[in-house]
Amino acid sequence: MWQAIYEELRDDGLEIIAVAFDTAGKAAVEAKIRAADIAERPEVLARLMGWSPELWTKQAPPTYPCLIDENHLVGELYGMVNVPQGVWIDEDGRIVRPPESAGTADMAKHMNRETFEIPDEVAEYGMAVRNTYVDALRDWVKNGAASPAVLSSEEVKARMRGPAEGDVLAAVHVRVGRYLFNAGQLDGAKQHLSEASRLCPDKWHYRRQSNMLDADSIGELNGGPEFWAAVDALGDEPYYPVADFSHA
Repeated sequence: MWQAIYEELRDDGLEIIAVAFDTAGKAAVEAKIRAADIAERPEVLARLMGWSPELWTKQAPPTYPCLIDENHLVGELYGMVNVPQGVWIDEDGRIVRPPESAGTADMAKHMNRETFEIPDEVAEYGMAVRNTYVDALRDWVKNGAASPAVLSSEEVKARMRGPAEGDVLAAVHVRVGRYLFNAGQLDGAKQHLSEASRLCPDKWHYRRQSNMLDADSIGELNGGPEFWAAVDALGDEPYYPVADFSHA
């Protein structure tokens, strides 16, 4: 679906760079990025992710760069806490929207955890959130700094997450975990990634890594008991806070 948006807007200057945070590297993401048969992706995922039927029918393997960040460095530099998140950067290298949910709504709490099905009203809400994000992106690409979606420098700074001591320590544990994983020391790798998750419990990409490094888990969806227990523990706090366009 992002490929369809890229094809629609690239002649107007849009560039997309996708970054996957996966300690296991290529083995964890290649099948998802360049699926052998995209048609096999069930339509239930379209409803879950808020994609309209029109864009869903246009899904195609990406032609924009898709990078694999085994050290989670991009997440650390930009203060990302989950995936998918998006950052908007203009032609001058200025961040005009800091990390936020890239059109994803908080659907997980309403989902059947065995079938991934969601109620119609939840699907409609998710599609509205997705369309709001995509339409704002279109407006920015077309109108640049004049777009109401563009934030002031002061607002960007206010929304950015700066590194705290726990973030710095967690980043060290992530690097040690990746080293041990590549050295074949799986138990040690998982311990360090679990510690990173403990230090930064709101960084869900750390949590996913600590749970998904076993050989039979690499590349699979993180939907085990530990993950859902953490989601349930959020209570009223969202897993995917919706991107805030209230200023626009």
